[in-house]
Amino acid sequence: MKPRGLGPLLIALAVLPFAAVAQEKGSGPKGRGNHFNDPFLQVTSALPGCPVPEGPMFTPEQVRAEAHVRAQHGGSCFRSGRCRLPNSYLYDKEIIPRVVSYLQQDGRFNNTSVWVLGERRLVTLMGCVQTQEQARAMEQAVLLVDDVMGVVNDLGVGSTAKPKYRTAPGEARPVR
Repeated sequence: MKPRGLGPLLIALAVLPFAAVAQEKGSGPKGRGNHFNDPFLQVTSALPGCPVPEGPMFTPEQVRAEAHVRAQHGGSCFRSGRCRLPNSYLYDKEIIPRVVSYLQQDGRFNNTSVWVLGERRLVTLMGCVQTQEQARAMEQAVLLVDDVMGVVNDLGVGSTAKPKYRTAPGEARPVR
């Protein structure tokens, strides 16, 4: 049984790192950076010309605006009994390396160019695959990884399709 009054303390503890990060100066334009340290890794790189995703970039102002929402969403998982850790964002640093390992060892996805992003036990797949069936198979495979709550499938077929995600600065955007 959970002690009463623990919820507000957990929310306060979850917000502290975000508040500190909001004060830091970022590395990109206008202080943009991965201020929340959301795990973002490349899984495969076999399709030349696949648009590179920008990744999780936030300005300090966006961090301040997002911090409350992240604390609420992250803590609600624990309060409702769906998470064993006090914040669902705490899972991501473990989940994403396991997703990368699983997809690389699977063998069915070696001919793709894919990146993964973890946020609140949700895994976002970005990049290029050979077929729509391969995109669905990758989504289903990621759902098998322990602690993954859901998958956002932003994969495109081929490297010339318009990406469903924001591309990295200076990255050539494919023409349809």
